[in-house]
Amino acid sequence: MSDKGERQAVIFDIQAFSVHDGPGCRTNVFFAGCPLRCRWCANPENFAARPHLMFSAPVCKWKNGCRACQTTCSKGGLTFDAEKGPVVNWDICNRCTTFECAEYCAARALKVCGKTYTVRELMKILRRDFNNWGSDGGVTFTGGEPLLQYDFLLETLKLCHREQIHTAVETSACVNTEHFLQLMQYIDFAFIDVKNMDDEKHKWGTGVSNEKTLSNIRALKKSGWPGRLVLRYPVIAGFNDSGENALRTIAFMKENGIAEINLLKFHRLGQTKWEQLGMKYEYATGGNVPLEQMEKLQDLYLDNDILCYLGDKTPF
Repeated sequence: MSDKGERQAVIFDIQAFSVHDGPGCRTNVFFAGCPLRCRWCANPENFAARPHLMFSAPVCKWKNGCRACQTTCSKGGLTFDAEKGPVVNWDICNRCTTFECAEYCAARALKVCGKTYTVRELMKILRRDFNNWGSDGGVTFTGGEPLLQYDFLLETLKLCHREQIHTAVETSACVNTEHFLQLMQYIDFAFIDVKNMDDEKHKWGTGVSNEKTLSNIRALKKSGWPGRLVLRYPVIAGFNDSGENALRTIAFMKENGIAEINLLKFHRLGQTKWEQLGMKYEYATGGNVPLEQMEKLQDLYLDNDILCYLGDKTPF
């Protein structure tokens, strides 16, 4: 049990031995909660900033006769259908805080996504992983949007720097500017996503304006922050794969003294997660950009003296 008043955050995953999210070998800490609602998101379980239920129908053993969860929910969130097995009422289950059904599911078809950690508990994990990182590795805070859980992250970052742990962040920078600049003082390396330079298109794709992201990047560069910054965006067909968007991004980068960008290839690895959350995945078809088009965009950046990396090829 944590001490009263100890900082806490909801984290939905901690992955060791990552090699694509910053220099060296790293531990990735995935924070729950995000101000964006990207239509193609690979981690939709991070939308909510609290623990919540997920249900994987293909994993469920009801056809083998399992009924362990059938009578566990007193709120009416779970019923049984003779042909479909468990049926989740998401309007009810999305408000649940007790998750009795998941406790009884040995197959983990019903599971809770998100766990509350204290700073002390997280630092214990990072210290455990310290010897696995090598001289260049460290911790990457990602999500979701890690910067939303400001107080917890600030305390953790201060401890990391005191213990000489290299820190990286993957962020939309769509957060309070004062908090953003204060947190970034303790960040050594940053990926910042700029999904689309057109504000209306950005709103369509992510649900929010790009104004906060762009203004925070400008403020960061003006602050004299000494870390390394790489902009990036997933290239989505029909959304941000045009040369026009690339040229507007290039102009923004040059105006703000930013020299590196990472173009990510679209994938559908998150589709099953949308289904497990009872949500419709809009990009079950479409969205893919051929490698040839990705390379043309890369050439456009390179021709304008911007270092551009495709996929996981960012050099660290």
